[in-house]
Amino acid sequence: MREPVAAVRGGDQRRALDGATDGLSPGRSVLERPLPPVSGLCVGSMALVIVGGIWMAAHLPHRPPIGPAIGLLASGVLLLGLAVLLLFRTAPFAWAQFFLVTRWALAAYLVIAGLLEFVFVKDGTAGVTLGLLTGMLAVFALDVPMIMGFTVARYQEHQE
Repeated sequence: MREPVAAVRGGDQRRALDGATDGLSPGRSVLERPLPPVSGLCVGSMALVIVGGIWMAAHLPHRPPIGPAIGLLASGVLLLGLAVLLLFRTAPFAWAQFFLVTRWALAAYLVIAGLLEFVFVKDGTAGVTLGLLTGMLAVFALDVPMIMGFTVARYQEHQE
């Protein structure tokens, strides 16, 4: 049995990854297989909702103009949805590792998002402003676990 990639030390890690195959393409390493740009789409989505949150916070305590915030949130949701769609069309993929990492990261980020939501409510944010901030927090809480899960699973061998 081959030594796990995580246990390989130093410069041998790249060689170990180069030798790992995806289970369906003999001679092709996990580093060479074509994968959709899930991480890039999620980072773009996260950047959009962070900019939207900064836009909203810059106008508080007054009611912020919601047009740009709605546009940024909708764009972030669109990029996240595209990342999810492209990811679930990927085969073969180490789904067990993806869901293991994503599940635990999502639990942590839901706690973080919940604490931030509590701060918004306690601070008196309400109405459309609270709804937009909640939506941005939700996208943020989904983006980071997706990035983490995808990054771990992309370097794992596919197992039936």
